[in-house]
Amino acid sequence: MSNKSKKQKSIICALMLGRAGSITLPGKNILPILGKKLCEYPLIAASKSKYIERIFVSTDCPIISKISKNYNASIIKRPAKLATHEALGEDAFRHGYFEIKKILTAENKKIELMVLLFANAPTITNKLINEGVEILKKNSSLDSAVTTSIYNMWSPLRARKIDKEGTLKPFVPFETFGNPKTLNCDRDSQGNVYYADMSASVVRPHCLEKLEEGLLPQKWMGKKIAPILSWGGCDVDYEWQIPMVEFWLRKHSFKNEK
Repeated sequence: MSNKSKKQKSIICALMLGRAGSITLPGKNILPILGKKLCEYPLIAASKSKYIERIFVSTDCPIISKISKNYNASIIKRPAKLATHEALGEDAFRHGYFEIKKILTAENKKIELMVLLFANAPTITNKLINEGVEILKKNSSLDSAVTTSIYNMWSPLRARKIDKEGTLKPFVPFETFGNPKTLNCDRDSQGNVYYADMSASVVRPHCLEKLEEGLLPQKWMGKKIAPILSWGGCDVDYEWQIPMVEFWLRKHSFKNEK
């Protein structure tokens, strides 16, 4: 029987993005954090997930490539046009997805789910990844499940912009939140503010196949997005975030929970 006539096996893959260049924090993806490089933590989580069968890394960085191979990851060469400061992560995810699809098709396999990771987002465990996969397996109507943290201190209610006169004005009209009279300086007065914290996105293939139909700003998540409840999640872009990440990792004892 030929491979073409055999039924394709569906598998779950992880795809991590990590490029060499960074303007806000040079070399951030390979910064040493508590004895490991920053990019190792997403790889550890993916490698310990009970659902992920293949790990891929899209990068233009030889150091990230070398580190990733220690976790049995396959390297996808990141095109130069997708390795600039201006390049969008969504386009790199889409490129990586179609490269993976070609590889798996040749192996008579297909993608059931994609676990999307960032090399600079270490606040992830295999437990959180597994929860995201299980959410989608239980509810076929969902497009994705993403790690989500509550950051009431960064509510849009508190956001400001500088006007032409150089003074601070509300970034969003207070009426957006309902009756302004019910709001106050208490950071919780508008209710919980949930952020997709970028640590992991578990998505169905159609989210990447039809990227343009996704919800802004992270269109790879599709439209119907479920939370994977976490805390303190982030992708590292500034030096001041490093102590926060170290705190998070210490709270998780450097280990990925089963």
